[in-house]
Amino acid sequence: MRVVHSYEVYNQILDAITGMKAEDAKRLIEQAIKEGKPAQEILNKALIPALQEVGEKFKTDQIFLPEVMLSANAFKAGFAVLKPLLLAGAYKPKAKVALGTVAGDVHDIGKNIVAALLEGNGYQVLDLGVNVPAAGFVEAVKNQAPQILGMSTLLTTTMPEMQKAIKALEAAGLRNKVKVIVGGAPVTQEFAEKIKADGFGADAQEGVEVINGWIESKRI
Repeated sequence: MRVVHSYEVYNQILDAITGMKAEDAKRLIEQAIKEGKPAQEILNKALIPALQEVGEKFKTDQIFLPEVMLSANAFKAGFAVLKPLLLAGAYKPKAKVALGTVAGDVHDIGKNIVAALLEGNGYQVLDLGVNVPAAGFVEAVKNQAPQILGMSTLLTTTMPEMQKAIKALEAAGLRNKVKVIVGGAPVTQEFAEKIKADGFGADAQEGVEVINGWIESKRI
């Protein structure tokens, strides 16, 4: 159930993001800043609730992938305005998450939705891009020290790359330094367990919920 705020601009920002209107989201956030609203408050009372609403609607089939992508783009346009202010203040991300599509796959829609949802839930996201080899994931964990590594694929032929990356992390002595979550259309819970990933998300919202669970239970 949506919370209605006394500050009308927060409701308008929420509507702009869920309504897939990127320019409106950006303009309204700039307006809120000019009105003296704190960046953290704008994030907590408008942007995060908007993405939570989008995630829930997607999960219950009220909206579909194209709408989620457009809403995510609206969030990103607004968050880009807030981000410098957040980083300059007392904002502290819950954790750093590195995300990448595995080698041999250049699909990034799912990864981008996860990235937007994670940022909206208070995480710092390091986007490694697409077609990332096992060595690329190892390098990111070694040099950027994320607490969480997310790997995705849309192709059954590239699913083995996930196991290859996990084994490469083990060989580099880094596996115990990062939680690994996997996802994508062909990926299953059984496959995640087989390759010894720490978690699996059937969709973007579920992946975020798994990561939130790790944080809340202090498993990271």
